[in-house]
Amino acid sequence: MTTDTPRKQQIEDAASTLFRERGYAATSVRDIAHALDMQGGSLYAHVASKEDVLWAIVVRAADRFNAEVGPIAASDRTAARKLRKMIRAHVAVVTSAQKDAAVFLDEWRFLSPERRATIAARRDDYEGLFRKAIAQGVGSGEFGRIDSAQTAIVILSALNGIASWYSPDGNLTAAQIADQHADLFIRALTWAKPTDEGEDP
Repeated sequence: MTTDTPRKQQIEDAASTLFRERGYAATSVRDIAHALDMQGGSLYAHVASKEDVLWAIVVRAADRFNAEVGPIAASDRTAARKLRKMIRAHVAVVTSAQKDAAVFLDEWRFLSPERRATIAARRDDYEGLFRKAIAQGVGSGEFGRIDSAQTAIVILSALNGIASWYSPDGNLTAAQIADQHADLFIRALTWAKPTDEGEDP
């Protein structure tokens, strides 16, 4: 962490690491301050509360996911091409902002009810981007007759799980992981088409 990084961002970055490693509930303000060689009380000159730090991290991650995936979802690509690029973009965020992504995915439930409701709505809207892309493919005949809502949940559950095990030093690069997941899901969705319209898929 460079010395010219704004103090508030330093706090959020340190907290993101600790929240991911220990969990929000098990991390104290003192722990965050200690990671930055600060006195616990000094932290409050920059942030109002531990929850405010969590909120900032969660919003930062949500904004990043939407910024990367939203324009692809709104494009006029075919469903298969669109979903493939959405999967790649999602994995790119999970792997490049891994700490923030993990906190967003696992620790957001510790927010206060009002903030939790806001993030729940944003998560549902984001999931909706995948539901719509899948439904587009079902409607166009690119994909089989599958339930778009359930399929979106399955895809995002798998992609989000990457945050818990990905390592930059692993055998596969982030791009290779993204491509393998995209290939797996697109092939499954296109393979799901029935061979006889009179039979159940």
